[in-house]
Formats: sequence, structure tokens, C-alpha cells
Amino acid sequence: MAKGYAALIKEATVLLDQFNADKQCVEEFIDNASKDMENLDPLDKKFILDIIYGCIEHKRILDVVINVFYAQCGKCLLKADRSQFAIICYLSVFLLDDLGLQCFSKIVNSLDIKKIYQFLSFFFNITNLSTWIQGEWSQIYDASYVEKNWIAPLLRWRPEIEILMAQQVSRMSGESQVKKTTKETTKPQEFSLTKPKSRPLPVPLPVPPQEKKTHVVPTSTYRTPKEKQNLEEIKQRNRQKAEHVLYEANTQQFKCANTLKSERTKSVISQIVQSHDTQCKFDSVYTSGSPATHKTNNLPIRLNTTAILREGALYNRQVEEELRRMEQLVEGAGEPSSFLKWQREMRDQDLQEELAQVERRRLEGRISYEEAALARTRITECNQKTALLKKEETAKLMQRYANKRLQEEKEMRDLVQQVADGHKNSKAAKRKLHEFKKRIVKEVSEQSQELLRQALEEAQAELSRKFEIISQIRAIESVPLIKHKFVDETETAGHDLLGEMSLAELRERLSLLRDAEQREQQDRRERILGDKQGREQLLLEQLDTISLHRAAQGQAAIRRQEEKRARQELRWGVHEDERVVALQRRLEEKKQERQKLKQSEKTKANTIEKSASEALKSWNHRKHTLEEKHWADLERSLERQVQQEAPDTVSQKTFLKA
Repeated sequence: MAKGYAALIKEATVLLDQFNADKQCVEEFIDNASKDMENLDPLDKKFILDIIYGCIEHKRILDVVINVFYAQCGKCLLKADRSQFAIICYLSVFLLDDLGLQCFSKIVNSLDIKKIYQFLSFFFNITNLSTWIQGEWSQIYDASYVEKNWIAPLLRWRPEIEILMAQQVSRMSGESQVKKTTKETTKPQEFSLTKPKSRPLPVPLPVPPQEKKTHVVPTSTYRTPKEKQNLEEIKQRNRQKAEHVLYEANTQQFKCANTLKSERTKSVISQIVQSHDTQCKFDSVYTSGSPATHKTNNLPIRLNTTAILREGALYNRQVEEELRRMEQLVEGAGEPSSFLKWQREMRDQDLQEELAQVERRRLEGRISYEEAALARTRITECNQKTALLKKEETAKLMQRYANKRLQEEKEMRDLVQQVADGHKNSKAAKRKLHEFKKRIVKEVSEQSQELLRQALEEAQAELSRKFEIISQIRAIESVPLIKHKFVDETETAGHDLLGEMSLAELRERLSLLRDAEQREQQDRRERILGDKQGREQLLLEQLDTISLHRAAQGQAAIRRQEEKRARQELRWGVHEDERVVALQRRLEEKKQERQKLKQSEKTKANTIEKSASEALKSWNHRKHTLEEKHWADLERSLERQVQQEAPDTVSQKTFLKA
């Protein structure tokens, strides 16, 4: 290369700092840079352009490393050196195999050794490469591609880079050393002190022997702790509760499906009713007797005019119908009383049949409920079998789905690899696209200029037209108007109309009309008073007729009560129907069958509970015996140990006394 590596890296750094991704296109910037470097050697020019294009193309990957480097180690570094570090990172990742270690070391040594050493030690750290750098790059590109093409080569070059960094360290240490002149050191001299006289050492006194204190073994050592006993009791109680709950869950039916009341509920209800009856004093001395079943309300009711007229019209229609019926009877028409009697009998018969049918349906519903309760147990067994089959099918489907997902992931990895290979060949396509966009922009700018010129001419014409209209309006408004006019009330306006009159004549005519209106109001008032008096007389007559008809209706109501009482007696006869009796008998049989099933289940559950309790008792007894045996063995072992240690302690005491 004609120039040195330092100059080339410096020029590439300057160009990389000048690039702005928001305002410039990569191809256009490269073309302009190549034009500016026409006087350079072709190899140098190609080297610089390749570095710039690669740094811009892989900016996201390089920014991951540079940002963290500045965050951790960049406190004493300048922001202007960021592009220089990006170039070194790009050369290390993408061009280290092509350049070789010798060329790369020349490039590194031509720059600031201290800064480059700091960056290389950070970047080629095995922990950084294999952890967060690989993780961040894997989020941008495929993980296998990153590990194979970038991380593995960097780890392979790491020993040679460490040698290079060691050379840089030696260079930095050699430069930092400064030759210093040797100075004579001071030689220490001893002080002339008098030597101390020798003195005899004191004879040490004999140490009196001390007896070894022994601690008595506490009684709690051989005693079973209370906490353990309490825990065992709690465990037993909890186990019994759990077994009881399990037994109830297996034997009893669901609360939501139990429509019948239990024996306990019935007994509680009967007790409540009895206590309530005892509190009620029906046979006491001061009672006024049972209340009347039918009370007649004799309080007067004040009716308004509308109610009186409506009720009077109703009664008048009834009277007219009755008169019409009497006339028909006089003329020879038939009496409908026999037909009405037959109709009433048939209705009673239909009512009795309907009541019997309702009772049968009710009993059939109860029977179907009992049968459903018996069939519910069979359905649960079938459901359990189907659930097992479903679980097996779902397991097979999940296995098939997992295999399918693995195949899809493999296909996606292949597709990502193909896309990554296709990105490498996009440089020529980008250049063509840029030229096409430039042509489109040029054509659009020419058309927009022509449209702007036409719009400006139209706006000027419209503005001149508006100015002309405004001047005409102002000229019209400047003409003066006559606003004062004298009026004569006795003269007409002179419009030559048929009904034309003066103002004085109009006032006279209005006064005449006002007098006529007052006379008409007086006549209307007198007419209204007459109508009101006639209406009051009519209301009095209607009230008389209403009172008569109400008395007749009271007697008819008494007759209807008697008929209703007779119909109620018919309903009691429904229970004597043969089909109803048969259904009741069948319902009782079903209930007895269900009670037998419940009783058998209870006996089974009791036997199971008894067997479980006996097994639990035997297990507890066996456990207690084993524990007692264990503690007895432990006590014997401790006694043997104490007996073995006793002679040793006695011999030690005698030795100390001697």
C-alpha cells in the first residue's frame, strides 16, 4: 500500500463520521467518496471503501459491542474515537481471516496502543464473547450462523491476539520507563549502648492439678419429647378426619340433587311448628273467636262522574239484555237453563279429569326422578371409561403435534439461512433501485412546478374578480335613503285594494267585533250552566240504579260461593281415582328401593370405616412397640458407654492426685 495503515484508518474514520443514515443513501455516499479519492492508489481506495461499506452495513452488530465498551470502559475515552473502534471491531470480525495476523498487527500498532489494547482486551475476552455478545448477535441473526461464522473464528484467533496484546503491553511498559541516575544510599550505624547484665531467671512454680468437672446427664435425654407426641396425635386426628370426609364423599349424594329433606330437617321443622303452636293461645278465655271467612265492606265509596256514568251504562245494557230475553221468551223462545245446567255438569266433570291428570303427571315425575337417581350411577361409570379413552387420544394428538412443530422449526431455520444468503447479493439491486427513484423524483418535480404555475394564475384571476365585486357593493351602499314619512290616520294607503280602509275605520271595526265577542261569551256561559244542571240530575238517577244493581250482585255472589264450595268437594274426590292410587303405590315402591340402596351403601361404608380404624389401631400399636424397643436399645447403649468411660475417669483422677 502506498500510504501507511494509520493514514488509511484515519481517512476511513473521517468518512465514517461524515455519513448520516437519515439524510444520505449508502450507495450515493460511497460514490461521492470514491470521486473524492481519485488521487489515491486503487488498492488503498478499495480498502477504505470496503471498510466504510462494511461498517455501515453491519452497524447494528458493531453498535452492540461499542455501546457496552463505552458504558464499561469508556470513561476516559473520547466519543470521536467511536468510529475508530468500530473499524477495528469490523476488521476483527469480518476481515481477520483475509488480512492475516501480520497485517492486522501492523494496523493495530499504527494506532494509539493504549486505546487499542483496552478495546482488544475487552472484545477478545472469552467471557464476553461466549455470553452477552453471542446472545445479542443471536437476536439479530440466526444463532447457529452467529456461532459458526463469527464467534468460532474469534475464539480461534484469540491466542494470537493475546500474544499481540502482550507485545503491546511490553511496548507500553518500555516507553513508560525513564532512566534515573543512581544515588548513594545512606549506611546506618549502630548506637553505642551499654550491654545489660545477665540475671538469673525465676524458677516457675508448679501448677496445681485441677479436677475435671463432669456434668450430670439430664433426665430429658431418655425421655420422649412432648412435641413428638403432640405431632403424632395431631396426625392421627387429621387422618381420621380425612377418612371420614372421604367416606362421606363416596357414600352421600350431591346436595344440589337431593330434593328430599333429611330426617333431622323434618324433626327440626316439627319442633319449630310445635313451639309456635304452643305460643298461640286459641282457646283462651278472652279470645274473640275465629275471624269471618267473608267480610262485607259496607263503607261508602265516593265515585266520580266518569265512574258513575260507566257503571250506569253497564247496568242499563244488562237491563236491556234482560228485557230482550224476556220478550223472546214471550214470543216462544226456548229456556237455556237446562243447557246451562248440563254445561255446568260437563265443566265439573272436565275439571275432575284434569285434576286427576295433573296428579298423575306429578306422580309420574316423581317416579322418573327416582329412576334417574338409580341410573345416575351407571352413567358415571360410562363417563369414566370415555374420559380414559379421551385422555389416550389427546396424548397421541399431542405427540403428533410436537413432531409437526419440530419439522416446522427445521424448515424455518432453512428458510432463514436462505434469506441470509440472499442479503449478500442485494448491493446491485439497491443501486438500480436508487437510480430508478432519482428518475421518478425528477419527473414528479417538473410536473409539480407546472401545476403550481397554473394554480397561481387562477388565484390571481379570482382575486381580481372579487375586488371588482367589492367596489360595486360599496358604490351601491353610498346612495342616501329617505327614512322620514308623515302619516294621516283618516286616509287610505292608496294600494287600490278592495278591502282597503283607513286606520281610524280599522279601530272602529275592531271595537264592534270586541262587543260581539263579549255577547257570545255570555250566551255560552248560560248554556254551560244549563248543561251542568242536567248532568247532575242524570248522575243522581244513575246512582239510584247502581245501588239497586249492587244489591242484586251481592246475592249472586253468595250463590257463586256456594257453587265454589261444591266444586272444591269434587277436587277431593280425585285422590280416590284408581290410576292415581296405582301411581302412588308405584312411587312408594321406588322410594323403598332407593332407601334399601342407601342402607346397603351405609353398611358397606361402616364396614370399610371399621376395617380402616382397626388397621390404623394395629399400625399405631406396632409403631409404639417399635419406638419403645428403639428407646430401650438406645438406653442400653448409653449405659454401656457410661460404664466404659467410668474406669477411665477414675484412673485420671488418681493420676492427678498423685
